Amino acid sequence: MRKIMQTMLLAAFVVVATASFSYAEFVAVGGGGFPYFHVGCLIVGGLIILSLKQRYPKLYLSEAVGSFALYTVFVALFTAPVVDALKTLIG
Repeated sequence: MRKIMQTMLLAAFVVVATASFSYAEFVAVGGGGFPYFHVGCLIVGGLIILSLKQRYPKLYLSEAVGSFALYTVFVALFTAPVVDALKTLIG
């Protein structure tokens, strides 16, 4: 029962993080240049982390949540608004 509950909590975190990323990108970019590829990468990465959590019971919930949170940050770093902001900041 505990394994199922932890997997459900991880799935909820993956859905919330992906939805918040999608909303932030939609607000930042608008309808024209939405990064569908990045959202797809987040979905596939979340499914991989969920399957790893399901397969290996010694993987802690906090490790899985932390790894997906870092993955979300890294994917967000390579979107167009963040790259443009970094270009403006540097140059």
